[in-house]
Amino acid sequence: MFKWRLIWEHFKQMNPYIAFGSILFLAGMVIGGTNPAFRAFLDEQLKGLGQLAEMIDDSKNPTLTMMIFIFLNNAVKSILVMYLGALFGVLPFFFLVVNGMMIGYLLKTTAELHGGGYVMELIVKGLLPHGILEIPAIIIACAYGMRFGVLIFKAAGSLVFSRSKTGNISRELESFVVRTVPVMVILTITLLIAAVIESTITLWLLQM
Repeated sequence: MFKWRLIWEHFKQMNPYIAFGSILFLAGMVIGGTNPAFRAFLDEQLKGLGQLAEMIDDSKNPTLTMMIFIFLNNAVKSILVMYLGALFGVLPFFFLVVNGMMIGYLLKTTAELHGGGYVMELIVKGLLPHGILEIPAIIIACAYGMRFGVLIFKAAGSLVFSRSKTGNISRELESFVVRTVPVMVILTITLLIAAVIESTITLWLLQM
């Protein structure tokens, strides 16, 4: 199960889904940064994050609390979108778009308040240090969730239209689920590293 060659070969097979997930995330950023129709929804999301930040600041050990919260939040959500993607890939699709929208809206709002120069500083100091690990990990988790949904859709179709193919699709589905286990472990470790960076290095850079 944890043979690196098999993991890498399966990972390469996921490239179309990872590419599609990246496009969805970027599309979400564009929508969040340009479409005012979602402003009320995104304001509520950011307000909720602000309240969580206040709770973390009020804790006895804000750095550790922030690290644990970020890790659990990202890891649990990533695992959920991987496996709840079985519901025809709907959840990972919207998860990517909404997360992209929030980043796009945050950057747009920051630009309006402080100018483009500050936005670049925010990207370099506040997003890239941990985002270079966190964002790809989330996109990959969603890619696996969408692939899971496609396989479930194919399995349902074979039951209705072509029972002779059911065995092949069942084996493909079983093999896919087995391959998600090492990927889930790798993504969890990656998100833990990203959480450590975000709660320490990113915070330090933003305070400079």
